[in-house]
Amino acid sequence: MKRTVTIPATIISILLGVIIAYAGSQGSEIYNGIALFALCASVSYLLHWIIFIPSYIFQTEHYFDLTGSISYLAAIGLGFYLNPSMDPRDLLIGALIVIWALRLGSFLFMRVKQDGKDNRFTVMKTQFHWYIMTWTIGGLWVFLTMAAGLAAITSNVNVPLGGLAYLGLALWIFGFSIEVIADRQKRNFKKQQNKDKEFITSGLWAWSRHPNYFGEITLWLGLTLIALPVLNSWQLVTLISPIFVYILLTRISGIPMLENRGKKKWGSDPEYNDYINKTPSLILKKPSK
Repeated sequence: MKRTVTIPATIISILLGVIIAYAGSQGSEIYNGIALFALCASVSYLLHWIIFIPSYIFQTEHYFDLTGSISYLAAIGLGFYLNPSMDPRDLLIGALIVIWALRLGSFLFMRVKQDGKDNRFTVMKTQFHWYIMTWTIGGLWVFLTMAAGLAAITSNVNVPLGGLAYLGLALWIFGFSIEVIADRQKRNFKKQQNKDKEFITSGLWAWSRHPNYFGEITLWLGLTLIALPVLNSWQLVTLISPIFVYILLTRISGIPMLENRGKKKWGSDPEYNDYINKTPSLILKKPSK
């Protein structure tokens, strides 16, 4: 990828993080004169940049996804440790983020270790400007996806859990379950020795071409609803969290990248084209008989 694209993208990723960090810091608890929200936000960027250095030197992508999960855990842990007024909403949001991060991080780390590589990084990791852009966007990804939840955890406002929180929890459980089941189904499919085709069309993958992404978007929407009642003024900017997840997965790095790869591999296969035409890209829809 050209420097004329990667360098501006890196700068924009940093500036966007700074803007959201400033907005989310309004109403945040203060630690040594610094907004706790901003302190926690910086964790994801710093960890990604630190781990980028040995990853580039040794030309490995094995720790990219794991770094993301550790960043979630570190940011939430810092928020818990430095916030003097934790309440049930904070504990619930923190627990949901920790559960999700531990599950997805371990799953992705074991997958790349078993596969030996992640094809997304084959060329990317050899080009400094492209690779540092990706790690910076990784830091932005971590921060923005949990921005609403992090704003609630670091907020100095306490509101009892109500109907919106329980609706958000139900959505989170539903989305998390979909993501876990879809990931497991695809992993088991890849392990089959005598499968009749190379692409999965069974289980949840018969309902959607990317059910794991549907689950991912749904769970972050649920978590944002839990956070919403304690967000005020400029903190509402952090509601970008589920929107960011949706745009990134459906317009930038998720679905477009996988769909293009699929077309290159199986674009001449009538069965694959039939699957593409009949199965929704994201939303779950019961397959017609």
